[in-house]
Amino acid sequence: MSDLTPFSYAILCLVGRNGAGPHDLARMMREGQAIWASARSQYYAEPKRLERLGYLQSDKQPGQTTERTHYTLTDKGTQALQRWLAEPTRYSRIQAEPVLHLLAADFVDDAVTVESLSAMRAELAVLAEQVSNAEARASEFPHRERYLRLSHTFMRAVIKAHEDLIEVVEKELSPE
Repeated sequence: MSDLTPFSYAILCLVGRNGAGPHDLARMMREGQAIWASARSQYYAEPKRLERLGYLQSDKQPGQTTERTHYTLTDKGTQALQRWLAEPTRYSRIQAEPVLHLLAADFVDDAVTVESLSAMRAELAVLAEQVSNAEARASEFPHRERYLRLSHTFMRAVIKAHEDLIEVVEKELSPE
């Protein structure tokens, strides 16, 4: 059994060619939460585990107040990432809470379901703003810029799919 999980590969991808510190990984996690969500603590623990296994190495770099840990890929980490990238991409497993709300909607009034799903609009607006911020910074990573723009397209589509679902639910379940 491999010692790498899908989350391990997410960390290897985020560390990338230029490396990243735990604070960078946590920031990227917040910006990418429309696509991948994990506990913030995992973004600090997993790089340490990957370093123990030889996929990452770290050094200390100056920070604003104290030294910061900065991770980079080792040859082993680069090779593992390359092997994984060559594998066929699978369909993303989606944990969709709105779908669960719809599956059990017969337990409440339609108005409750509409209100519950409509409340998601505020969160979707925040996610869309995070994508916009990430898009604005994509040029800071010239080696990844076109790939970041493609992933931002996907993130926008996922957000739009949720917005579209809300509209359909409102039309279908709201009183005439």
